[in-house]
Amino acid sequence: MMVKFDVKTVNDLLGIDDAFKAPERLMEILLKKEEREELFGNFLKIDTNLDYDWFHEYFETEQAERKAKKQDFTPNSVAKLANSIVSEPGQTDYYEMAAGTGGMMIARWVYNAKEDPAFAHKRKDTMANDILTSSIFTYDPQAYWYHLEELSDRAIPFLLFNASIRGINAVVIQCDSLSRKAKRAFYVKSDNYNFLAFSNILEIPKTDDFAKFLNVEWEGDLG
Repeated sequence: MMVKFDVKTVNDLLGIDDAFKAPERLMEILLKKEEREELFGNFLKIDTNLDYDWFHEYFETEQAERKAKKQDFTPNSVAKLANSIVSEPGQTDYYEMAAGTGGMMIARWVYNAKEDPAFAHKRKDTMANDILTSSIFTYDPQAYWYHLEELSDRAIPFLLFNASIRGINAVVIQCDSLSRKAKRAFYVKSDNYNFLAFSNILEIPKTDDFAKFLNVEWEGDLG
């Protein structure tokens, strides 16, 4: 597969001159609706295939902290295989720790969008040629929930991007999944039933109530 989002392309889209600046700049854009959706539109002008992680090669080349944090990324083929193995009829919730930039999440989203297990589980004796057997007509992004956790400052903005541009309904927590110490958390909110729509991104306040709800312990602000 030709790499459409190489380092230069992504840096140009983000308006930066060094890939090291990408996570901070991307986060700034993602928290502003108009800028975020303009950026999504610019990416979609280059590629409309959302079935894979556009940032896989870019992030592995420029952003991964392999030596310090032993970071590596799941190949798309492995992500698809893993999701096909663990998927169950009617399953609508998805949990992933160490989610990285979202490769496994995207594989799950592709499965949900194409197979629509929420609708298939409700359907009983539907004829094979019934038009409603197609997820194009039945898939509802709000029927699915993704719980995603990732510790890396560098990976979190890319994970949020990948969830929001696909209209995913999720909570994204920047935390150590074992100690439950968390830096930040975000609600990626699907606002309608349109599977082509983007999700909103809302930062979750660091309150005691939300800490209890998310089962985390807040740390200090990112600096």
